[in-house]
Amino acid sequence: MHILFLGDIVGKPGREAVKNLLPGFREEWEIDLVVANGENVAGGFGITPPLMYELFDVGVDVFTTGNHVWDKKEILDVVDKEERLLRPANFPPGSPGKGMGIYDVGGFQVAVLNLIGRVFVSPFDCPFQVGTKEVDQALKTTPIVIVDFHAEATSEKLALGWLLKDKASAVIGTHTHVQTADERIFPEKSAYISDAGMVGPYNSVLGLDPENVLKRFFYGLPVGLDLAAGEVVVNGVFLKVDPENGQALEFRRVFHLY
Repeated sequence: MHILFLGDIVGKPGREAVKNLLPGFREEWEIDLVVANGENVAGGFGITPPLMYELFDVGVDVFTTGNHVWDKKEILDVVDKEERLLRPANFPPGSPGKGMGIYDVGGFQVAVLNLIGRVFVSPFDCPFQVGTKEVDQALKTTPIVIVDFHAEATSEKLALGWLLKDKASAVIGTHTHVQTADERIFPEKSAYISDAGMVGPYNSVLGLDPENVLKRFFYGLPVGLDLAAGEVVVNGVFLKVDPENGQALEFRRVFHLY
């Protein structure tokens, strides 16, 4: 089974790149499932139902999110009923939506779990305890479990990778928008990378206009955080997994300029 995971899709530049490139990627790499982090789809902050469905139509199968998931309040209208949209499973009990979904893919079932970190983020429930519980639950149904860990600290991400190395098929970090070069496959089962990167403006600071970001850092001014223009980088990871036992067989970074 071939799975493509796309890093955080940032605003219109990221959406346009996905719309233009994803159909070709799916065909060329014989992709069975596309998972993407969508918390920055709407102008760089949040996601709206129309933009979500626009990207579903071009080949995204499942959206994970993170700390910006509620930035556009309209998403609250659909999060409880849209099975293909996830929010972190370790959000407080009673939060709208769900943190894990199980999807039919070519006669097999694939679980996708969304978690969020606590280091330098917010005091959410423990991703290690919640993650262990959710993965163990998923394994009762399928051996294929893909985890998006939306976190800031590489230490926290790598620790979760070690925790789930014999359980998940992949632990994929998101949130920093900077693709890391530490992809690996644990011999026990799992593929791991600290951050898949982003789909957004390449000549930028995490997708944003560098000039305004520098003003904020230099002077602390409340300048607008506008998206940068120009070339778009498409970051993500390609995963080949044995559908019978969930073992990661191949794992490589995707880096494409558009």
